[in-house]
Amino acid sequence: MRNNYSGLQIAIHWLVFLLVIVTYCAMEFRGFAPRDWRSSFNIVHVSCGITILILMVARLLIRLKSPTPPIVPKPSPALTGLAHLGHLIIYLLFIALPILGVLMMYNRGGNWIAFGLPMPHAAEANFDLVDTLKAYHETLAMLGYYVIALHALAALAHHYFFKDNTLLRMMPKKRV
Repeated sequence: MRNNYSGLQIAIHWLVFLLVIVTYCAMEFRGFAPRDWRSSFNIVHVSCGITILILMVARLLIRLKSPTPPIVPKPSPALTGLAHLGHLIIYLLFIALPILGVLMMYNRGGNWIAFGLPMPHAAEANFDLVDTLKAYHETLAMLGYYVIALHALAALAHHYFFKDNTLLRMMPKKRV
């Protein structure tokens, strides 16, 4: 059994990490941009969100087919259970967020763009549904900040406090 994740799993992990940063920044900083640039921020946000959805589903499928490399030294069952719960929350969050976002954009009933392409939309807007989806999307996005922070803190705790290989399993290999 391998000591770390496959190169593909590592690449997807860090690509999703970068896309999450860009996605969050597109929304957080759009208010500082000139008004005529804001639609570009929205396109970036939506395009990155859809890409995150595709990559998270791919990552989940790969994870279901590939064994997880062992943590050495082996953590307690309680820590293992918390890790599984944390990863479940991450997968659910970063699959649900883009789905909610796409459903929200679709149900607005107007033209919207992702990846520079026009996307399908409902023939008639359903603003009550859009408002509900937007509330869930924004709440989960805010929760995402805490989930990301806990995930990063857990990885650092494993590395510096528990002194196991959890963090190293997801780091790119050094080329010699």
